[in-house]
Amino acid sequence: MTSADPRTNPDNFCYRHPDRQSFVLCQRCLRTICPECQTPLPVGVICPECLAEQQKGARSAEVKRMPGRFARKMRSDRPVVTYAIVIFTLAMYLVQLIPVVGGAVTSALAFVPAYAVPGTGLPFEPWRMLTVAFVHSTPLPFHVALNMLALWALGRSLEPLLGKARFVALYALSAIGGSALVALIAPGTVVVGASGAVWGLLTAMLIIGRNLGVNILPIAILLGINLVFSFVGSGVSWQSHIGGGLVGLLVGFIFSRTRAQERQPLQAALLVAVGVGLLAVTATVPALLYL
Repeated sequence: MTSADPRTNPDNFCYRHPDRQSFVLCQRCLRTICPECQTPLPVGVICPECLAEQQKGARSAEVKRMPGRFARKMRSDRPVVTYAIVIFTLAMYLVQLIPVVGGAVTSALAFVPAYAVPGTGLPFEPWRMLTVAFVHSTPLPFHVALNMLALWALGRSLEPLLGKARFVALYALSAIGGSALVALIAPGTVVVGASGAVWGLLTAMLIIGRNLGVNILPIAILLGINLVFSFVGSGVSWQSHIGGGLVGLLVGFIFSRTRAQERQPLQAALLVAVGVGLLAVTATVPALLYL
């Protein structure tokens, strides 16, 4: 039983602050709450615990009303394309280590400039400009390891920022750009590796970060270190690095200037133009060397 004296009745004190007397009840749980614990509603007041439950229920209802949209937003934040490229490239490297089979795979996917130029007497296989990014030099495991580490580090930031389709376009065009410069400057070489594609990600990050106001000094330092390594490293195709980096700069500039929704068609058209231009230059200019 409760006391008849309001001053000694515990029901007349705030359940969260027992030293504060009050005669106001939460409209949901009917417990006594002091002015500090009261949240006004259109009718009555509510205590903090009931308010939290009410807000939680409202958020759950919001998610249930938009399950597809909510799920797509959650999935879009995960760099699944980056992880897929890393896993596939590492799997291809393991296949390359298999005797006989590995050599055939490398020969089928490596970039040889003559295969991208019609009329050289060799099959016309321009897709090698892209597939080169999925095979690496087997005697040098650090080659694929460094490329995939850089791809993992850059992709986790770039892919959520750009979206999956733009990230794929950037990676592919950078790989093609690296192959194109090899064909123009060193047409007699055979190239393997994702260095051109990774350099494209690096230089695109430089442009995009600058436009977003991000501190680009760490990116610039990493770019400089890689630049030195490209020229002094034994067996490293600096042409592929530079070609991919130049295309990455161009694509990053396109992305930064066509961010508005109404400029998306222009963005797509420019990306297609870059790809077609790289293929055309590779197929025509080096042809003079094979005449």
